[in-house]
Amino acid sequence: MKKDSSHFSIFRYIFFLLFFGVVSVQLIAQVQPDDEFERMLLEEVEVENPQYKPVIGLGLGTFSFFGDVNDFHRYLPGSQLGVRLNVSTFLDRGRFFKLNFFFFGGNLSGNERSFVDPQRNLNFKTELLNIGINFEYTFGHLVKPGSLITPFVSAGIESFQFNSKGDLSDSDGNRYFYWNDGTIRDVSQTSPLSYLGTIIARNHNYETDLRQADLYGLGAYPQIALAIPVEAGFDFKISERVKMRMAASLHFAMTDVIDNVSSAGSPIQGKKSNDWFSFSYVTFHLDLFSDPKTRVIERLFAMQEFDYTTVEDEDNDGVFDFFDLCPGTPLGVEVDMDGCPLDSDGDGVHDYLDKEANTRPGAFVDEHGVEISPENIMELLMASSEAIARNQIHLYEVSMFARRGAGLPIPPRFKFVDMDNDGFISYEELLKAIDDFFDFKSSLTTLEIYELNEFFFAQ
Repeated sequence: MKKDSSHFSIFRYIFFLLFFGVVSVQLIAQVQPDDEFERMLLEEVEVENPQYKPVIGLGLGTFSFFGDVNDFHRYLPGSQLGVRLNVSTFLDRGRFFKLNFFFFGGNLSGNERSFVDPQRNLNFKTELLNIGINFEYTFGHLVKPGSLITPFVSAGIESFQFNSKGDLSDSDGNRYFYWNDGTIRDVSQTSPLSYLGTIIARNHNYETDLRQADLYGLGAYPQIALAIPVEAGFDFKISERVKMRMAASLHFAMTDVIDNVSSAGSPIQGKKSNDWFSFSYVTFHLDLFSDPKTRVIERLFAMQEFDYTTVEDEDNDGVFDFFDLCPGTPLGVEVDMDGCPLDSDGDGVHDYLDKEANTRPGAFVDEHGVEISPENIMELLMASSEAIARNQIHLYEVSMFARRGAGLPIPPRFKFVDMDNDGFISYEELLKAIDDFFDFKSSLTTLEIYELNEFFFAQ
């Protein structure tokens, strides 16, 4: 049995892909320093105006043929393995357009089986070598830079070479004759000696050069032709330098004899349209030569910024200044967790200034923490040459009320002014009644307003 002479065996494909994968892993892997101090010596900086160089892509794919030799009614076109090498570079600053130089090769085949017309039992297999160029659009106007998935489309022109061969006889040299009963025999079904025919099986060894055999009168046709490749797919970002591409391409050949069947042949004739084939592939693209977007540099010193104000204690009270709510506390004064001096009796005077410890709750005290009597409060307020502030009115009211005891009873017509029902009309309640009068919200008359004012000072 003859061996297949294909130069693109599956083992070579796998070897190329594994080699490419190992290089990819080495590029992706980043050596990280183990020591924390060593990492502090490294700094990542952005590269200004990085230079983008050609990117290399390599991967595997499958061919499918669409021409005259196909049986679309029984099965899909047979797929053959192929390898693709690609070199690409950007054409513009925006990185929207690419120029691709590509090469791919593999085997392309077709088989047609017919039980109705024995002459339409056709097959071929060819080695295919393609080289071409295309222009690619990356949808950069629509997809954000750095996206994990980027679509693309491309179109171009290519040249390819083929050498179609057919499986026309078995290993012993017996030619295949296809019978209507579905068998393959060594004698024609229409031969007078057909009764002597022996059933044989195809060995799928494509041993006959179809162009040289010239079975259909096509002559020595060219085995190099042009094609228009159109493709679309997606790029998947693995790292800044590695991408995986999944795509499918259609190749519209400018020839109709890849399968050795043409509309110009006889007795077997094909369709008038040219042949075409597809190539679906997965490739890995390595950016080996472009400048990186960022670069790691080693610093001479590890620059560690530290805010010393968080650990300073200017007043030496044991609370750092960053957390101290009472800075400037005198030395030796006991403080709470907020750094403020203690006020044990809660009179508003710190213990170290308080000359009367344990003042009764609610008592009025002076700046030394000593309780002030109502008479003293009145004297202090009346001795001031300035107007009484609103926040001192309560002191005035308390002192007056304390001097007069329980006070005068509120006349019934003024009881609604006492909103807190404490039996005493306060200064705020008096002002509220006067404001309501001028805002036309009160039932009091002008004379009653004067009487209310007099009662307030008399109560």
